[in-house]
Amino acid sequence: MEKLYRQAILLISALFIFTSQAVASDMSHDAIEQRIKPVSSVYVTSDAPAQESNVPAAPRTGEQVYNTFCVACHSTGAAGAPKMGDTAAWAPRIAQGMDTLTQHALNGFNAMPPKGTCMDCSNDEIIATIKFMTK
Repeated sequence: MEKLYRQAILLISALFIFTSQAVASDMSHDAIEQRIKPVSSVYVTSDAPAQESNVPAAPRTGEQVYNTFCVACHSTGAAGAPKMGDTAAWAPRIAQGMDTLTQHALNGFNAMPPKGTCMDCSNDEIIATIKFMTK
């Protein structure tokens, strides 16, 4: 048993020595810099590079928002969404008033997430989309 224990320690020691030599075998200046280089950068506000904004330059139309964010559910009726053009499904919702429709669209309602997943849509764009869908 003691012989087996010694052999195991010898094997582990040999693996450690060979592995550590293989990892740090290239001791050139470039190789060392590559191994210790930072993985990311942090910018303070005054130093931050300019970045593109995801917010569109001009407001999108209700049709544009619908075709980008709403069509998946409101064209198929997925998760109980009233289909575009289905006046019978929209009638009770429209009867609740524009304020209620707007609040549901902005805050989410039943399975619909807030703003129907258009997180960069303005409130005006959401209202334009409601009007487009309920005309």
